[in-house]
Amino acid sequence: MTAHDHSPRMDLSQAAPAVYRAMRTLDGAARQGLDTTLLELVKIRASQLNHCAFCIAMHTKDARAAGETEERLYLLNAWEEVPGAYTERERAALALTEAITLLTDGFVPDEVYERAAKHFPEKELAHLIGAIVTINAWNRIAVSTRMTPHLDGR
Repeated sequence: MTAHDHSPRMDLSQAAPAVYRAMRTLDGAARQGLDTTLLELVKIRASQLNHCAFCIAMHTKDARAAGETEERLYLLNAWEEVPGAYTERERAALALTEAITLLTDGFVPDEVYERAAKHFPEKELAHLIGAIVTINAWNRIAVSTRMTPHLDGR
């Protein structure tokens, strides 16, 4: 196998079914009470940051099915540059997603957390944090096992 071989390494659901079931349970618990469109934007943005093609493809399709527009999906990678494209609530969630995903300085800055807390009641914020942590775990599973997206027509 060369460094450029991108064939799948394993199927985690078969190799560690209890881990896979636990992840699905965590995913279901985290999403409770969150708006589907917001949740998909968060999942796509974390997946972009983590270079997870499988999850980008899946959640982009899911976002479209939930009514998300093509324009907002195209602009998501540069959401900070287009303030009118996303609500303040969505922008707070995306900032929190980036802070948790990257942990650039080893922590989530107070101003990012406080911005999110202004837009999300505590219970909803807790679920949002859970959803961000969960998509990051899924990304790491997909990237490490080299899950590949199912491309339409290919």
